[in-house]
Amino acid sequence: MASTTHNPSNFSGYEGNQTQRVFTFFKENTATASMAERATGVHHKNICRIKRKLEKAGLLWQVCRGRCMRTGHYAFYLTTDPNKAPKDGQISLFDNE
Repeated sequence: MASTTHNPSNFSGYEGNQTQRVFTFFKENTATASMAERATGVHHKNICRIKRKLEKAGLLWQVCRGRCMRTGHYAFYLTTDPNKAPKDGQISLFDNE
């Protein structure tokens, strides 16, 4: 699933509907998986699976870690908005990279 666009439309069927709902939710909100579960109606386990697929495709990022507003536990806040994606923190050995 090497998509270069910010639209996971290559998913199909029921899984695709869930993926699209999760993708759209995280595009409009920076939230935890538990918060997304409540807002989208997609089960937490499915959100975790979808999260990994979107991460591998370069479409979802962990923005920060903080207390979840739903559970009160520390969790990662996620986004699919490329404008909110963290900058690459890797140090380059060469100036031209």
